[in-house]
Amino acid sequence: MSQHIFARHSSYLIVSWLLVGLVSGCAGDRAGGGEGLRGAVHIDGSSTVYPITEAVVEEFQAAQRGVRVAVGVSGTGGGFEKFCAGEAEVADASRAIKPSELERCRSHGVDPVGYQIALDGLSVVVNPANEFVSCLTVDELRRIWEPGSRVKTWRDVRPEWPEQRIDLYGPGVDSGTFDYFTESIVGEEDASRPDYAASEDDNVLVSGVAGDRFGLGYFGHGYYVENSEALKLVAIDAGDGCVLPSAETIVRGDYRPLTRPLYVFVDRPQLARAEVVAFLRYYVENASRLASAVGYVARPDSAYEELLNTIG
Repeated sequence: MSQHIFARHSSYLIVSWLLVGLVSGCAGDRAGGGEGLRGAVHIDGSSTVYPITEAVVEEFQAAQRGVRVAVGVSGTGGGFEKFCAGEAEVADASRAIKPSELERCRSHGVDPVGYQIALDGLSVVVNPANEFVSCLTVDELRRIWEPGSRVKTWRDVRPEWPEQRIDLYGPGVDSGTFDYFTESIVGEEDASRPDYAASEDDNVLVSGVAGDRFGLGYFGHGYYVENSEALKLVAIDAGDGCVLPSAETIVRGDYRPLTRPLYVFVDRPQLARAEVVAFLRYYVENASRLASAVGYVARPDSAYEELLNTIG
């Protein structure tokens, strides 16, 4: 089963949307900024956004070999800490920047500009050997994950389900996915039972559920898509029936309440650097193809064209 595990590693100002796509044969012509660029771009943050950024970086560096782009994965909160401290010019984020983070950034002379790059349908998964769970209601998810939860076994969720312990896997507290899930499902950001296997690395969560017959976890949809043979997707019922996340249900807004935007934040003064501008333009120009390729949902081409006009 290990061959199926997605093994990608690395460590309120919203402008518009962003992402990736381009055939490698013409990559050099569309990298932006021309040949001969030199410099470095440091990125850190969300493990959810990481697969998109990783794909962009691989193609961009093939076209602009003089620019070194380093990507870390500290979670959205951890990424904003480094970004606000001036340790990264770009922050990947699976949620909008918080007022407290914005204030911290500005106190350090960092002026965040946010680019909404794609949509994600945050996905709830179980092990493929789990034959009884195909759909969970929002209320059932809340009862499982809320602080002080009395749910210990699957029978505690529904009486017809087996009396087998639920092993829970979820993002750590520095994750934007954790923030979004707790607010959307529990009703309060950061409100969660503590007795679960937590990691800022979604690959660890994938491996956990894939190896645990009675496991339950949640993470960005891209990680499910890359590991669909090792995981079973669970539909969510928000009151209008069971809905699975897909490009169609996410775009239509049918997959509620776990459809969310994904972001890249840049320190505005860094837009004076040719290598940063070239990287951002490449990101935008190539958005739709690479977003879809790694399991996320891109915006219409017109949205990216509009965004290009804001970069310079």
